Amino acid sequence: MTRWASFVVSRPWWVLIAAVLIVLTGATWGLGVFGKLSQGGYEDPGSEAVAVARQIQGLGTAAPDIIAIYTAPEGRTLDDIGPEVTGVLDAFEAEVQPENVTSYWTAPAAQKEFLESTDGTKGLATVSLGGSTGVTLASFADLLPKLEAQGIETQFAGASVAGISFNTQLQQDLVRAEIIAIPVTLILLVFIFGGVVAAAVPVAVGALAVAGALTVLRVFTEFTDISSFAINVASLLGLGLAIDYGLFVVSRFREELRKGSDGHEAARRTVLTAGRTIAFSGLLLICAFAGMLVFPQAIIRSLGYGAMAAVGCAAILSLTAVPAVLAILGPRINAITWSRTASDRGEERAHRLWGGIVTRVMRRPVIVAAVITGGLLIVASPLLKTTLGEVSYTALPPNDPARVAYETLTEDFRSTGDSATLVLTGDTARPDGPAINSVITATRGLEGIENVQFGTASGNFVVIDATFSSGVDSTEQQEVVKEIRAIPQPAGTTLTVGGAAALVLDGNTAILNWLPVMLAIMVGSTLVLLFLAFGSVVLPVKAVAMAALSMAATFGALTFIFQEGNGASLLGVTPAPLEATFVVLILAVVFGLSTDYEVFLMSRMVEARTAGATTEEAVLVGAQRTGRIVTAAALILIIVTGAFAISGLSIMRFVGVGMIIALLIDATIIRMLLVPSLVKLMGEANWWAPAWMKRVHAKVGIGH
Repeated sequence: MTRWASFVVSRPWWVLIAAVLIVLTGATWGLGVFGKLSQGGYEDPGSEAVAVARQIQGLGTAAPDIIAIYTAPEGRTLDDIGPEVTGVLDAFEAEVQPENVTSYWTAPAAQKEFLESTDGTKGLATVSLGGSTGVTLASFADLLPKLEAQGIETQFAGASVAGISFNTQLQQDLVRAEIIAIPVTLILLVFIFGGVVAAAVPVAVGALAVAGALTVLRVFTEFTDISSFAINVASLLGLGLAIDYGLFVVSRFREELRKGSDGHEAARRTVLTAGRTIAFSGLLLICAFAGMLVFPQAIIRSLGYGAMAAVGCAAILSLTAVPAVLAILGPRINAITWSRTASDRGEERAHRLWGGIVTRVMRRPVIVAAVITGGLLIVASPLLKTTLGEVSYTALPPNDPARVAYETLTEDFRSTGDSATLVLTGDTARPDGPAINSVITATRGLEGIENVQFGTASGNFVVIDATFSSGVDSTEQQEVVKEIRAIPQPAGTTLTVGGAAALVLDGNTAILNWLPVMLAIMVGSTLVLLFLAFGSVVLPVKAVAMAALSMAATFGALTFIFQEGNGASLLGVTPAPLEATFVVLILAVVFGLSTDYEVFLMSRMVEARTAGATTEEAVLVGAQRTGRIVTAAALILIIVTGAFAISGLSIMRFVGVGMIIALLIDATIIRMLLVPSLVKLMGEANWWAPAWMKRVHAKVGIGH
């Protein structure tokens, strides 16, 4: 770090130009990422449900990509409009050549009643595209007009239709969020720094970090599936973290200037102090998000890649472009201000405010620690009721055409078409009639099943379709899948169950199975890295405990709002089980940011302690020096990531509200009140480590 600091300060123009050119050149190619995004990836590739999907692939039993709902005009019946609709479907089939097309007008009698609305005015047609049509994400929307019949109202639902709606909404949200977040953040930074130039540096670097993150994700698309959700996560985290890091660096630079250093020396000192902290913070966050890579689901891994890309770009630019700009500007960092003393007065006010708060906290550390811990545990209590769900059409805005179509299916048809796919495989030959009938009879007897019928046969297996009753929600469907899997298998056969509900069930089970591994990676890497940074055994354990408390309180609040429905109407969301994929994302983000803010605070405490301060003095210095920065950084992240909270998608609102709650709890209540009280209570024990570990830290510790 010492060599790097000297290099940046001695060649600031070279470093700045190289960083900007690399990012902007990459961005011209990286914008192509939007055409390479995936809509799937929620399933566990090694699950039973996926195995069933592979086994029956090509048999025409795949879940439909498009469900077209045709409504007969007033005065006409479904039979009257039959020739027009079937003509459209025949033309579509001839042009696109999908894997399967089934409709009310062509289906066998046994299926016909499920393709007709209860009032007899609407009929369904289902389309499964298959993999040979060549339809892409970009060209999919062109298919829907081909299925419209002139003069007949047509609505479209289906997995792929909903996926397109999600992708469109995400792109709109991203543009809107950045249009709102960047100017509001700039205005906020102007007031924090008391000047335009100092405020502009973090915002400019934030924009570069977003471009860099998109370029990195474009690279990842060449090797793995990247979800459209990963773009929003990478963009908003990249913007927020880059501005936070820029805020931290610029604040330290101005502090060094106030001490009397010239511009180059101040920049060098900033890299050696704040720069080292940011490098360490970035490493911690990357380790936290790396835990997401253990999951088998592609979407979770892609969210991890997006978050890691954001952190990496934010940290690298904060160690290259930002110190280079500071070395070039020098004292001019304070230019364009309404008062030359605005910055100094702001720092003095912050020192008095946070110094006074922490002093009062340390006078009554037991009471403060007990009250805050007890209060956060009460907030966390709904966590005991948390259940995991899936991303469904209810996450779309109420007026979205795909959601309206799904609601029509739910309200007007005996079944939405959701079903479990049973595959009965013979050990040596195709199962006989009695074996098939025994499974069908047992399945028909289950509550929540509307209809069971023989589907098709191939090789040594048969396919049975069990349609769920109308009104059976996704959670209940998963319970029915468990009951089907518990049906005794006829001798000489193996019964496996697939379908949409089974995919969700198996995916959530995989998440629960791999979650302890993710947490072990996050906790283990944090303990090791914090020890290498601070040379203490106690401080890393305390940091992990604080992160756990922050996560518990955050998810308790999210369960209270999004699952139990308290205040859900104010957010415009439908109460439902928490979507498992985004639970994992919030866990990683909250844990990472919690330890991140701990590093900001504790690095200044350890710095003061190393300089000879007592524990109490170190706590006071750490709070005075970082209180303003940590709360400002949290406020900026709330503005940036809080843009999720105004998304048209309820799952993005879940992420946004979760970030706001976590940041409010962590950056103020925990970091500035609970941590100082605990450090005071533990006294000299904060800095303890066995002698052999002290020797290890002396040799390989960060900063040595």
